[in-house]
Formats: sequence, C-alpha cells, structure tokens
Amino acid sequence: MAVAEPDPLGIAGWQRLVLAGGPAGRDDRARDRLVDFAMFAMAAGGGAYVLASTWGEHPGPFVAVDIALGVLACAALWLRRRHPVGVALLVVTLSAVSGLAAFAPLPAVFNAAIRASRRALVAIAALTVIATTTFALLYPDGPDGRGAGWQIMMGVLLTAVAIGWGLFVRAQRDLVRSLQERAQFAEADERLRITRAREGERRRIAGEMHDVLAHRLSLLALHAGALESYDDVLPKGLADAAGIVRVSAYTALEELGQVIGVLRESDDALAAPQPTLGHVPALVEESRATQMRVACRIDVAEAEAVPEMVGRTAYRVVQEGLTNVRKHAPGPSDVDLTIASDDGPRLTVELVSRPTVGAPGSSAQPPGVPGGGVGLIGLAERVALAGGRLEHGPAPGGAFMLRATLPWTP
Repeated sequence: MAVAEPDPLGIAGWQRLVLAGGPAGRDDRARDRLVDFAMFAMAAGGGAYVLASTWGEHPGPFVAVDIALGVLACAALWLRRRHPVGVALLVVTLSAVSGLAAFAPLPAVFNAAIRASRRALVAIAALTVIATTTFALLYPDGPDGRGAGWQIMMGVLLTAVAIGWGLFVRAQRDLVRSLQERAQFAEADERLRITRAREGERRRIAGEMHDVLAHRLSLLALHAGALESYDDVLPKGLADAAGIVRVSAYTALEELGQVIGVLRESDDALAAPQPTLGHVPALVEESRATQMRVACRIDVAEAEAVPEMVGRTAYRVVQEGLTNVRKHAPGPSDVDLTIASDDGPRLTVELVSRPTVGAPGSSAQPPGVPGGGVGLIGLAERVALAGGRLEHGPAPGGAFMLRATLPWTP
C-alpha cells in the first residue's frame, strides 16, 4: 500500500486552491465560494482605485453611470461559471467606459479561457483589446497620469496573463480527467477480466458435472432398477431400498439438468487431466456391467497421435451416446460402437443402438431416466468447437444413430 509523502508547506492544498483543477471533493463548494469572493473583492478594489484615479475626468452625471456599470460588472462575476462567454462579453464591454469595471475583465477572461470554446475565446480576447484601447482614449491620463500608451500596454499584458493562466488550468484539468478515465477504465477492465475468469471456471465445472455426474447417476439408476426387477427373489426390504435408490437417482438427474443447462466451454478452460480416446474401452466396460450389449471396434492408426482435444471430444461423444441409450431406450438395447480414422484425415465416432428383441426382463425395465433434452445440444457445441460435425436421428429397424466427424492431423 502506497503511503503519501508529507507536505509540511501545504503546497498541494495551495495548488488545488489556485489551479482549481483537482478531482472533485467535499470542500469544492466552499473553495468555489472563497474564490468567487476573492475575485469579486479584487475586481471591486481594483475598479475603485481606477475610478478614484479618473474621477476628475468624469463629467458630473457620468460618475453615477460609471458606478452603476461597475457594480453590474462586478456582480456578474458570480455567474461566470454558469455563463462563461456571456459574462465575459458583458464585463469586457462595460469595462470600455467604466473605471469601476476596469479590473472585472481579468477573472471573466480567465474563466472563459478555462470553459469557453477556442472561437469564443479569440473573440473575447479581441474585444478585450478593443475595450482597453477605448478606455485609454476616453481617460488618457489614467491612473497616476501615466498616459494612454501605458494603459493599453498593461491591459494587453494582463489579458495575456489571464488567458495563459486559464489555458494552463484547462490543460491541467483535462489531464486529471484523462487520468481518472484511464483509471476507471482499468478498474472496469480488471473487474470484467475477473468476472470472465469466474464465469469460465463455473462453466468448466458445470460442463464436467454434466459429462461425469449424469453418466454416473444413470449407471446408478440402471443398476438399482435391475436389482429392483428381481423383487420375486429378493427380500422385500432390499427391493424397496433399490426402488428408493432408483427414484433418488432419477430426481438427482432432473435437478442436475435444471442447474447445469447447456454450457459452452473453450479448450483452454479445461483442466488436466481429462479423459481421451484411450479411456473409451473403460467407458464401454462400465456400460457392459449394466447388462448393456456393446460391440466396440476402434480402428485408428497411430491412436497415440490423436490430438488431446479430438480424443477428449470423441470420448464425450461416446459417453453421451451410452448415457442417452440408458436414459431413453424403451428396453434393453444392443449398441454398435465404431471409432475409425481415414485419410481425410478425419476421426469418425459412430454409435448405433437397437432394441434387444426378446431380451429377458424387458417387461420389468424401469421407466426411462428423465433428462433435460439438452445433452445432444451441448454435445453439438463441443463437436463444433473442435471443428467437426455431429449427426443424430432415427435409423432403419427402429435404431438410433449418433455420428461425430472430427478433423485431425496424425
């Protein structure tokens, strides 16, 4: 954590007061009131001095007019932030004929340099020079009797200082504003990066839950259902317990599908180790243990050269296909699984399931495991992410076909 360096002279506070360009704070309103009062006092005090110095050059009735115009010019300075151009034009115009308004243009021009457009600022500067020249011609003796030339020179010099100072404050404010925007953008970008990382991790976990837990729960439900079908030879309590396990597994699958939904995941979001093509035989053996007849043929030259993403996608296709057979087949099924490669080069995963004709115990088959119907949609997204194509649908003889074609380079 950074520690602010001490500022015994209070330079930062004076810089904030003079430049008025720092970020907004709780004391800004009090500071603005103090600055407004200082500007009004300076304009009124300086104008009073000029008026007193030129008093003898005023015809009798024009003294009252000068004072009225000066009061109007000084009072208008309180509105300079809200109407920078209008106040500057009014004050500069009045200063051309009023000695009391002679110093009011300085804060007005300074404020316009901060807030007005470039074109308006040029017009105000030109009008200020004209007003200064006009006042010097009307009152040639001026303060201390130094003449019109000295008045014009000092007026132009003070105007240049006011405009330069205002432009400096404007640049400083723009810099502070730019740094604030960059900091806010960096913070927003960091929050977005963290949010995306969290979302990606949640999707990765949810995807693996769907791929792994749905498969395991369907196996559990099928085993429990098979055990329940032998209620004539099992003790009554054991058959009832198997039914409870089966129903609980069905409910868990329904809730799992509702929570997870269809989620898309990127390859770099997957955490190692992940199952690949070499794990397919073990997956097939698990399905055979549930009395499912699975004929498996893997004809892949240089199977160890299959890319990790392609192998993982092939494994998920087989897993989803076997899970769907257990979940949705009306009875015992025969499954033909073929994984082959050609010179395309492509890897083809084909799974065809057919109802087993006259299989024993088919009438006692428990109802199909419910599902959200989104497994194949998510699987299609996974295959598409690997650059492949997924096909599925009915096949002749009441069969169901699932085929994935995945490109790969040996």
